[in-house]
Amino acid sequence: MVKTRSIPGKPKNAPAKLRRLIVTLQPKAASQTPRGRLQAGATIFPCAIGAASLSRHKREGDKATPTGHFRLLEGFFKPGIGRRPKTLLPFRPIAKTLGWCEDPKAAAYNQLVHLPSRAGHESLWRDDGIYDLVIVLDYNIYPRRRNLGSAIFLHCARPDFAPTAGCIALDAADLRKLLPRLARRAQLIVR
Repeated sequence: MVKTRSIPGKPKNAPAKLRRLIVTLQPKAASQTPRGRLQAGATIFPCAIGAASLSRHKREGDKATPTGHFRLLEGFFKPGIGRRPKTLLPFRPIAKTLGWCEDPKAAAYNQLVHLPSRAGHESLWRDDGIYDLVIVLDYNIYPRRRNLGSAIFLHCARPDFAPTAGCIALDAADLRKLLPRLARRAQLIVR
């Protein structure tokens, strides 16, 4: 008879953590803006993608979502909006002094910066709710190359799922449901 060991802190029959999330383009009518679908195991969520759809040749400012395999590196949450997300990913609170450099000429291109900053950047503290939960994808980070795009995140969608500037965006409630199911080394695959 083979004995099974239980892992401390993990309930028996706990569902396996998701290692892969897959984003694909939804078929669209001629008048619609591009939309995506994110598959997480057997669950499919609608998602917003870049206004210029998906691209194998992402460039800074082109409004396209890059295709490829991207690790989920770390996340941020806006304090006061909800509790710290339950997830294996490293998450920290957003402060009003945090931004992300989008200036290809800056040494801090495509990195977290402290504000104020002379380099072109966007603030992670936003009033529109899209960065209430935000996960940094490893697109153009290791290694970083100028002009290939910056600030590619998985974040909260606008209520109408309006296109992004290149990120992937889920309904905030769907993103909050997804976070506890993610493995520490989860990947987002865009194809």
